[in-house]
Amino acid sequence: MKIFRIVALSSLLVLSLNSCKDQSKDQWKVEVKEPAEKVEVTDISKEFYDPEVSLDQFKAQFPWFQGTVSDEDFVKRRGDAEEIKVYKEAISKIDEQKLQKELQDLFSHIKYYFPQFKSPKVFLFSSALQMAQDPVFYDAKGNQLFIDVTGFMGENNPNYKGLELYFQKSMNPQNIVPKVSRIFAENIVTESPDHQKFIDQLILNGKMMILQDAFLPDTPDYLKMNYTQKQYEWAVANEANIWNYFVENNLIFSDDARLIERFMAPAPFSKFYTEIDNDSSPQIGIFTGWQICKAYFNQKPETKLVDFLKIDGTTIFNQSGYKPKVK
Repeated sequence: MKIFRIVALSSLLVLSLNSCKDQSKDQWKVEVKEPAEKVEVTDISKEFYDPEVSLDQFKAQFPWFQGTVSDEDFVKRRGDAEEIKVYKEAISKIDEQKLQKELQDLFSHIKYYFPQFKSPKVFLFSSALQMAQDPVFYDAKGNQLFIDVTGFMGENNPNYKGLELYFQKSMNPQNIVPKVSRIFAENIVTESPDHQKFIDQLILNGKMMILQDAFLPDTPDYLKMNYTQKQYEWAVANEANIWNYFVENNLIFSDDARLIERFMAPAPFSKFYTEIDNDSSPQIGIFTGWQICKAYFNQKPETKLVDFLKIDGTTIFNQSGYKPKVK
């Protein structure tokens, strides 16, 4: 089995590697002349925990929020001192005006490429840490976006005690908008049940990352991957070694479903089954698919984004000319 030669990182190396990839970024720098509808951000929990707001008033304003919880339990939750404490700390981490502006910019870029897009109503809420690991979800039918503020209290927050550290690395306020962008990318990119080889999964995720490039042209790449800066630098520096490993182990066109868990599922690291595993960046298959899709656009920069999304994975790979070189 191939053993990696781990590339030593330095500021100079990273800068030189990033400069090689800046060309593909330029095409996503567009002038948005028709911004999306004004974004409305509503803090549900601000009303929920406010003793001046009666239960009837709250239910009238947010009739869908209570779900199947009884009035008695709902009232208890509204007065729970620990829940209130967690909410107040979580919401204090969020600059709501900044968030509103960043979401407005995100939605305007989505509308630029998909004119039928309508800005969703945005709701902040506190799950009291119950949904902190999966804090963003979108209701397409109601065009409503929900953001659990307890999912962005900052890495190593005492409230996250017992939660795997690899989850915490993307539980910072700056991760909110990239995670929202990913949700909409997932709603746009469709998966074909007829294409289940590893290359198809690489490109499927690569397409979602290209949408992130288009939707968030000014956002650092490491945030789009839910990486730390160090994790991103490792992936960039070892790109060729990663690809060589996939090729030499005949993984590219494999239909082994276990590859998803090894290289794409959330985890503390990717699973090459070598001594470098603990040093590797997680979800490296997503990173690799992204680089293949970038290479495709370098070869065919005239390709329209909506047309690109319709092209099957094997075609994108074959026409990308992707072959990273060892630095």
